Amino acid sequence: MKNNQTETRGYRGRILHFLDEPGTAAPEPGSYQFFEDGLLIVDQDRILAVGHASGLLPSLPAGATVEHWPEALIVPGFIDTHVHLPQLQVIASFGSQLLDWLETYTYPAEARFADAAWASSQAEVFVDMMLAHGTTSALVFATSHATSVNALFTVAAARRMAIATGKVMMDRNAPQALCDLASGSCQASQALIDRWHGKDRLRYAVTPRFAITSSPEQLSLAGKLVAENPGVLMQTHWAENHAEIDFACELYPERKDYLDVYEHYGLLGERSVLAHGVHINEHDRHRLNRSGSRIAFCPTSNTFLGSGLFDFEAARGAGVNVGLATDVGAGTSLSMLATMAEAYKVCQLQGQTLSPFQAFYLSTLGNARVLHQDADSGNFEPGKYADFVVLDPSATPMLRLKQHPRPKLADILFDLMILGDDRCIKQTYVAGQCQFDRATT
Repeated sequence: MKNNQTETRGYRGRILHFLDEPGTAAPEPGSYQFFEDGLLIVDQDRILAVGHASGLLPSLPAGATVEHWPEALIVPGFIDTHVHLPQLQVIASFGSQLLDWLETYTYPAEARFADAAWASSQAEVFVDMMLAHGTTSALVFATSHATSVNALFTVAAARRMAIATGKVMMDRNAPQALCDLASGSCQASQALIDRWHGKDRLRYAVTPRFAITSSPEQLSLAGKLVAENPGVLMQTHWAENHAEIDFACELYPERKDYLDVYEHYGLLGERSVLAHGVHINEHDRHRLNRSGSRIAFCPTSNTFLGSGLFDFEAARGAGVNVGLATDVGAGTSLSMLATMAEAYKVCQLQGQTLSPFQAFYLSTLGNARVLHQDADSGNFEPGKYADFVVLDPSATPMLRLKQHPRPKLADILFDLMILGDDRCIKQTYVAGQCQFDRATT
């Protein structure tokens, strides 16, 4: 441990983090650590140690500062596996299902991002709002303009966030202001990869919007980008809405089904994240398992747009790696707490259970595993980046009504996931630096 009080700091309070998947009912023994009076020791941007405060306090160097929140809960920073930068201003737009919603609200909002100044201003707003909701990392859809990608990466780099994003590839069935050429989108994507991928904590995600808005040539070039740039992610949308599925199959009649479109063009694999996957069958799930492809479960979006109920239990039973996501702006909140609540309801409607342990695992270590960043974040193992959130379990009048003198951890977590929102975020830290403090806002 470095004997430097300006570099080594302690954060004391109730601390929870996960070491493995806890399961959907009672948490598996050894899947998590909880310290009623814990201490998180941070050296510069990394976790140095975590454990009981009584055992770790004597190891701090003389003069090291210790922040103490005895009633708070300290958890790893939340991670979002699917969210849209340009859609904040169309959140909660009335009355459409997916394809109409895109035409009416989303595409006009995305067209504005051709303006570099607008893109930069909105990237600042987007990142600030994510941090205010406790989200320290995300897989993000930008727009079809390179300006949007440059803007988001620039803002994220200044805060040292682990952000993955990419230029949306779409060359048909969309407004002209958003369409590109297949070859041009490939060249622009490669230039962005060369500029940003692997810079500090940033990663590139090859981003065909979905099969409807990409020609066979463009999907082929997207697959080429994935194959020629090891380590990049691939994100797209899949099987969200019945009309979307029918249209995709009409456009690709030579393919066996919608999933086969992506498989044929080399877009399935362990670094592929398919948003939604609502209307799928057991054969689809086993194909996802074999390829290692992941699903981003977007419960607030799926209910808001009337898309359907994602079968979480069936996906997990088939061995599919599932992440949790807000999908703002079709989703209704950037809060992973609110997203946990909606995921719980979606499961309840199908006779399934989502425990609070599973929900918090999904939003932290689980999502880190989905995005292949669990070597660097997702829990408090020494050596990982110090990304964490300080939660206030009594932040609202309703939460205060639920307080007990000696609450059980399961009750604290369940109250937070069902009744919590951004008001529960006291502070958000990224790479050891406080990037949001509710007391100063």
